[in-house]
Amino acid sequence: MSATESSKPTPPVPSPPRVPMPPKAPTPAAVAPAASSAPAASADSATWGRVADDGTVEVREGDDWRVVGQYPDGTPEEALAYFVRKYDDIAFKVTALEQRHQAGGASATDLAKQASHLVAEATDAAAVGDLAGLRDRLNALTSSLSEATAQEAQQAKELVDQAIAERTALVERAEAIAARDLSKVQWKQVTAELGELFDAWQAQQQNGPRLSKGVSQQLWKRFRDARAVVDKARRAFYSELDDAHKVARDAKTRLVERAEALAPRGVDGIPSYRTLLDEWKAAGRAGRKADDALWARFKAAGDALYSARAEQSAAEEADSAPKIEARQALLEEAKAVADEPNIKRARALLTGIQRQWDEIGRIFPRDKERALDDRLRVIEQALKAREDVDWKKNNPETKARANDMSSQLVEAIEKLEAELAAAEKAGDKKAAKEAADALEARRTWLNALGG
Repeated sequence: MSATESSKPTPPVPSPPRVPMPPKAPTPAAVAPAASSAPAASADSATWGRVADDGTVEVREGDDWRVVGQYPDGTPEEALAYFVRKYDDIAFKVTALEQRHQAGGASATDLAKQASHLVAEATDAAAVGDLAGLRDRLNALTSSLSEATAQEAQQAKELVDQAIAERTALVERAEAIAARDLSKVQWKQVTAELGELFDAWQAQQQNGPRLSKGVSQQLWKRFRDARAVVDKARRAFYSELDDAHKVARDAKTRLVERAEALAPRGVDGIPSYRTLLDEWKAAGRAGRKADDALWARFKAAGDALYSARAEQSAAEEADSAPKIEARQALLEEAKAVADEPNIKRARALLTGIQRQWDEIGRIFPRDKERALDDRLRVIEQALKAREDVDWKKNNPETKARANDMSSQLVEAIEKLEAELAAAEKAGDKKAAKEAADALEARRTWLNALGG
């Protein structure tokens, strides 16, 4: 072994505390090399530690000395320095813990647990220093943390109670959903509500305080059972809906095939297509995707039929253009009917126009034909009104009845004139007035009859 290698210290072996060590004679192994790179012990290390000739290191605790280990391959100063560093490590942890407490913000419960661990670490530690002082500091720190720890425990209990109340509220809301008449609900809304409750449950479980196993399992069982009731009803609903969609899908598929088979009939297939459209509306829903796809085919079949009708209408409208011009020309001729004073000649003129009107034939589109017919009908009604007036005026029966009434009125007037004269002669004013009023009325009637 080289001189350099022999200068490296052998790690000390801790010994049981407060065991008397008998004096030993120096051995060659206890003699350290003259030169060493290890740091020297602190100035007051001798106050707390001592090194025996065989490298055994002891620490003073009160009036007793306790063996902390051996350092046979170094000088006493190196041996003390080694175990002082062990003490400094513990002291550094104690100081850091005190500073964390003074700075605030740290959990008092966590600090108390760390202080308890450090007390155990400082008890019978293989280190040289004021271990009793460290323990006193840790005990003082634990004492000061006790009230804060109690407050944190109370706060933790309150948080747990609040978390239980919040989860219980989630459970009760889930159970309320499960208690509804699930045959009449909107499943999209119910699924969203239950999903929000489950998300809230997971968020509380991940971010909230930890609940006791018994309470947590009890609440979760209630929540899970409510979800199971809703899930079972939802699966049954969608199963029935799938069956209904299948029936509607099959029915609409057959309607599509029948509509597509109408294509060769062209315009003549439109009435049948309208019947199929009524059946389509009564077939129910087949699901959005299936409905959209089937409707696209059904509509395409109808578009083909209506396209044929549009082509036919365009052709008919082109053929109707000269017919429209011809009827418009007849309407210009028909204006002379109103100007003709002789009713018979006016009727003959209109009859000729009507005959030509019918010979022209049908006009498309139909709304243009109706507009032209309405204009001719106005002329026809005006002539009919003239004919009615003339008939009433020249009807032989009417004239005979009028002549008979005139004769009766003339006789009545003559009689009333005689009665009036007699009353005036007799001086009967009342009778004279009555006769005069009746006479005036009869004369008015006679004038109305042209008498």
